Amino acid sequence: MQVRSLRRLWCILLVLVSAVGVACPGVADNGADAGAPTQIRFSLDRPIDAAVAPVVLASTRGLFRAEGLSVTTAAAADTADAIARVAAGKSDLALADINALIRFRDQRGAPPVKAVFVLFDKAAYAFIARKSRGINALADIEGKTVGVIEGDPSIRLWPALARRNGLRLKTVKLQQISPAVREPMLSAGQLDAISGLSYLSAIDLRDRGIPADDIAVLRFADYGCAAYGKALIVNPAFAAGKPEAVKAFLRAVIAGLRLTIREPAKAVDDVLAQMDGGSRAVELERLHTVLSDNILTSEVRHSGIGGIDPARFETLLDQIAEDFRFRNRPAATDIFDSSFLPPASDRRITQVE
Repeated sequence: MQVRSLRRLWCILLVLVSAVGVACPGVADNGADAGAPTQIRFSLDRPIDAAVAPVVLASTRGLFRAEGLSVTTAAAADTADAIARVAAGKSDLALADINALIRFRDQRGAPPVKAVFVLFDKAAYAFIARKSRGINALADIEGKTVGVIEGDPSIRLWPALARRNGLRLKTVKLQQISPAVREPMLSAGQLDAISGLSYLSAIDLRDRGIPADDIAVLRFADYGCAAYGKALIVNPAFAAGKPEAVKAFLRAVIAGLRLTIREPAKAVDDVLAQMDGGSRAVELERLHTVLSDNILTSEVRHSGIGGIDPARFETLLDQIAEDFRFRNRPAATDIFDSSFLPPASDRRITQVE
């Protein structure tokens, strides 16, 4: 005990003299790191809901703190805004659509922002339609009117999807609408279908009273779309200066995902506490949908969470190029940096943890 006390006193003296922190051998510390936690400014690409439960739990359950991080979270206006914040250094990390990142990086002078972790192995892009309007499969979308929000990333891959499935693009009318009227117009029969994200619009429509058996969810992934979805992206200067913090952030999110899978109902309770209103039943359904359709895919069960398959990525670039002329077609390593990922053995995810 006397030796331990002397060591502690020696450390205090050194701090007072040099005004810097000192790691003291044999002295326990209550935190993950002897120094102050690393500050991280993090952006979501939309308001919090159950789809981002793994990130929410990383915060509410102290997983970031256990990794020596102090994370401040804000909601961007949309995925383009989230990417812009990271590019400008206003956010250190963000959750954003990786397909939007690919297009952003092709702009002249774009900062080399990269994705470091894929949360949604399959993008949630979909057409959500009314079966009562004669739409049960993707082929039925011909001759119909689809409501589209400006800047919606899902519609950018529609040309490739149509060609892959032998559909005539010119027969489908794309009607520009505002986000506020998307679901109401479909509910009122003013549109045949809308484009968007399956875990948002389809569930919101059921919450509006549309019978579940009248809703057709045409997931692009089910018809050959190779797109990944939401990914964690990082500011290049932050990644270069604090690589261990980036790795710690990913470990915390993976731990949050494991907790989410293990106890989804409790995870939703954490999410609701961060939301401005919200229905527990709706958010629980949203979470189950995201886990089954977008996160816990067969590829993730085989290879683990977070990474990309280079061959699939090349297919995705081919599909993006159907509607987008690259100035310089990127390689997978231009968009995705795998060096921050934990070992594959630590990224294994099962349905029941």
